[in-house]
Amino acid sequence: MQESNSWFKLVRIIILKLGRDMLAEIVEELAPTGVLRAAINMSNFLLVTGKTEDGDPVGVSPDMAGELAKRLGVGLELLKYKTPGEVADDAGKGIWDIGNIGAEPQRAEKIDFTAAYCEIQATYMVPPESKLTKLEDVDAAGVRIAVSARSAYDLWLERNIKNAELIRVEGIDASFDIFMEKELEALAGLRPRLKTDVERVPGAKILDGQFTAVQQAMGCTRGKDKAASYLKKFVEEMKSSGFVAKSIEKHNVVGRLSVAALV
Repeated sequence: MQESNSWFKLVRIIILKLGRDMLAEIVEELAPTGVLRAAINMSNFLLVTGKTEDGDPVGVSPDMAGELAKRLGVGLELLKYKTPGEVADDAGKGIWDIGNIGAEPQRAEKIDFTAAYCEIQATYMVPPESKLTKLEDVDAAGVRIAVSARSAYDLWLERNIKNAELIRVEGIDASFDIFMEKELEALAGLRPRLKTDVERVPGAKILDGQFTAVQQAMGCTRGKDKAASYLKKFVEEMKSSGFVAKSIEKHNVVGRLSVAALV
């Protein structure tokens, strides 16, 4: 009996050591400096809902980065980016370790994304008395669509719009401004933001449905296979455990952000 207990203790020690060794290898890939450098898209007002007194971002996206750093046993540095396009531009440069942005095929050429941890509907707002009443009406000759350049939904529109013209500007606020100034036919955006914009334009309407759902994910630079595998499992655990749902509730974005389905 004593020999049996000793054998089980030995097996447990071996398993624990293997686990520590595997985690060390993951940390080496995912946080080589000993600090997890997380790129945060500050323009997504649903995922970043505020700032601390020190200016660090607060929200669901920072929460995900913080929990990952906790699991890895390393420090955390939140790197603030104005747009998701700028996060993607820095992929592979050794500036950030993980990027929390919308997963898109163009970005995935350099970034190994997880499945989405939450989703946000993207649709159109149209001006008063517009003849555009359905999503499919928008992709027509003569229709000009204002859109925030290199946002996840802009990348989708770039791949899928065949007849309408995309009018790109830097930033969500600028896309609303040019929509108004140029009297454009449609404004593309995230439904929660458009609900705010439509209140500023009497008679304007938000079209029913969605042309895409922005898949908010985490990602690391391609070529870090162990890190990418760990990151994908981490995101699924965060969804299944209720962590994402609790974070959404904590930051008062229930009904505007949805927990993505498990994969």
